[in-house]
Amino acid sequence: GIKDSEKIIPSIEIETYTDAHLTEIIEPWKRHFDIGFGGFNRAPKFPLPNNWVFLLRYGYLKNDESVFTAVCHTLEEMRKGGIYDQIGGGFARYSVDDKWHVPHFEKMLYDNAQLISLYIEAYQCTKFDSFKQTAIETIEWVFKEMTSPEGLFYSALDADSEGVEGKFYIWDKAEFDEILGTDAKQLAEYYNVTEEGNWEEEQTNILRKTIEDEDLLTKYGFDAETFFEQVKSANKKLLAVRDKRVHPGLDDKCLTAWNGMMIKGLVDVASILNHDFYYQKASAAARFILNNLKTDNGGLYRNYKNGKASITAFLDDYAFLIEALIALYEYDFNENWLVEAKSLTDSVIENFSDSESPMFFYTSAAGESLIARKHEVMDNVIPASNSVMAQNLKKLGLLFDLEDYINKSSEMLAAVHPKIKTYGSAYSNWSIQLLNEIYGINEIALAGVEIDAVKLELSNHYIPNKITLGGTKSNLPLLKGKESNETKVYICRNKVCQLPVNTVEEALAYLH
Repeated sequence: GIKDSEKIIPSIEIETYTDAHLTEIIEPWKRHFDIGFGGFNRAPKFPLPNNWVFLLRYGYLKNDESVFTAVCHTLEEMRKGGIYDQIGGGFARYSVDDKWHVPHFEKMLYDNAQLISLYIEAYQCTKFDSFKQTAIETIEWVFKEMTSPEGLFYSALDADSEGVEGKFYIWDKAEFDEILGTDAKQLAEYYNVTEEGNWEEEQTNILRKTIEDEDLLTKYGFDAETFFEQVKSANKKLLAVRDKRVHPGLDDKCLTAWNGMMIKGLVDVASILNHDFYYQKASAAARFILNNLKTDNGGLYRNYKNGKASITAFLDDYAFLIEALIALYEYDFNENWLVEAKSLTDSVIENFSDSESPMFFYTSAAGESLIARKHEVMDNVIPASNSVMAQNLKKLGLLFDLEDYINKSSEMLAAVHPKIKTYGSAYSNWSIQLLNEIYGINEIALAGVEIDAVKLELSNHYIPNKITLGGTKSNLPLLKGKESNETKVYICRNKVCQLPVNTVEEALAYLH
């Protein structure tokens, strides 16, 4: 956050990054992995989605099995824990213990939006069904509990209801048994529900999974399909009863930055699962923001509530919305999203630049005057607005062939690079940019009438360091002169393209 911020002074030279730079970040970081319960070996435990996105990509690209295993183990443990709402979907802010057991029951949009992106990316890489399931259930929770009539997304659900933290989410054994009848015995074991209760509030239980599915199936001699139907049916019954309880308070502000994250989460799932409905919801939310939260001079408002836009936007509002617009373009190849993203980026350059540093200020020169304008540089539970902007500049620079955007992005990374190795987890989004610098970004250009089918086939493959572009008529420099009726796939790096190929399989050969 802003309170950790400081002025970052530019680096004199832009160095060439190598694998050694990654090793010096990762090695100290590895010592903090919790091998038992996943996450890092401390309590309370926060999900820190951006940390795990970096570690997933690093583990995959570097072929580092210990890191890759730590990521998968962490995602499994979080999903099984009390931090995850087992029957309703969605994650709480953190767990107070080191086992992901007892959550701080508040649910935030920004956590869940990023976790949707993380889980679906991990699914694309591993094809673990539980990761896909987690992303989908969390989206369904957002649609049910966190979506405004305009199709924007609310900020948070309180931890307490009727003055008691967690009251909405917990169960005593008698009520659990009464609702589930003959299924209660197995389900109580499945969700760790006991007579005496499983946390400090006596005789109440937080639903969590402490027993492996396979062990339970073996113990009772169930076949998997029948048992999981039973779980589904039990979840529905429990949810129906829970929905009648007094709900936690809702923070119904719709913030541009957090909506940007949610739009991107929906697009990520839409493209990996070929789920157009999620894309429709994402594009509708983006259009609403562009139509109703723009200022007269082309800037943004931060907040939408009760039909009114207010508060001059901060850097994170621009950064996460621009990131979402780029993701929308990569899904539907509608260049209007990129035109909007570029226009907002130019607004950032005009209103947030610092003449003494490559970093942007968090507040706009056009906004209410604050005593001191600061840079937000450290990646926390939410990535720093500057690290997100640095990646946006790089992507837009490649898409529009804008050297000044690409240079600005490089200068930002160079300025912060000396700090990354000192504290990797506080610079994980910058580390993703470092990864892209070292492994390169694959610009995958698609031409021809069948590009939707090609894009779909591409989405089955995990290529974390890529941007995808395509279309039959285009103003993007990289697509100029590549119009074609037959399907062609170009793999380009730094504006140099390989000879086109006709299939995804051939294209992938260039990448390996």
